[in-house]
Amino acid sequence: MFVKYQSNLEKMRNFTSLIRVEDSFSDFYKLQEDSFIKIAEGKGNGDMTEKIYAMDPMSKVLSDNFVRASEQMLLMAKTNMDINGKATISTRNTGREIVIGEGMIPQIERYCSKHVASKVTINTFQNIISEMTQKSDDPQGNHYIFVINEQMSAIVNRVLMKHLQEFKADGNYFYSKVDGKNYRVGATFNSYEYNGNIISFRVDRTLTREYPMPFGMCIDFSGNKSNGNPAIQKFSVKGKDYMPFRLDGPGYGVEQVSTTVAGGVRGIMGHQGICVFNPYKSYLFYSTESAY
Repeated sequence: MFVKYQSNLEKMRNFTSLIRVEDSFSDFYKLQEDSFIKIAEGKGNGDMTEKIYAMDPMSKVLSDNFVRASEQMLLMAKTNMDINGKATISTRNTGREIVIGEGMIPQIERYCSKHVASKVTINTFQNIISEMTQKSDDPQGNHYIFVINEQMSAIVNRVLMKHLQEFKADGNYFYSKVDGKNYRVGATFNSYEYNGNIISFRVDRTLTREYPMPFGMCIDFSGNKSNGNPAIQKFSVKGKDYMPFRLDGPGYGVEQVSTTVAGGVRGIMGHQGICVFNPYKSYLFYSTESAY
């Protein structure tokens, strides 16, 4: 375990990715942005109050896109660094290296346990907990996080509901009255306990977009008992993790412009990286079962 811990730490050192998003706009859009948003929200149109279409300010669109790109990069990116610590791709004009750091899933994938199931049962979760427990310091009292996509979430709830059919649940009802008339049937399950250990389920839509099949990863987020460091850490350069920028053109509202194109460019860039200090204490799980 110590060798694997050191290996992953050395591999990820200084491998931070440069994440950048930007968008351009015309001078006409800049002048009319507030009016467009008011129309989209149904404001200033007499008695009409319903939303006509969805439209957000460019600053919000850029911020949302940057956060989404950062999440995908930190979660799933595969590094382009070779064994000598050099990037395998570079800019065509300047030859400057384009560094892509490795995401959390590829780091975990090199060392963790993996399982593919044709059909998920309650025994599947018990096996996951048992394997995770063998890698933990204590046999009981552990709490693991099972991050899953929406397809796996549907299977998890179906399996746990079926599992409860084998028991007589005193005082627990899987239906409730709504407005005193209608009944709501069903329940949502967010954790499972077995042999003194718990796994909690968290749905991440990024995994839904990336994996069409049911997928999940079980991670031990317990910190280092000697120094208190967390199991997973995000790294960046001080003051360089979120850097908005703008390129002004005519019509932007300033006299000194950087381009002759009417309008301008706004964007956000930042250096970010992630390291799993003990990827051995993890579990990747796939299923070929239909989610619905």
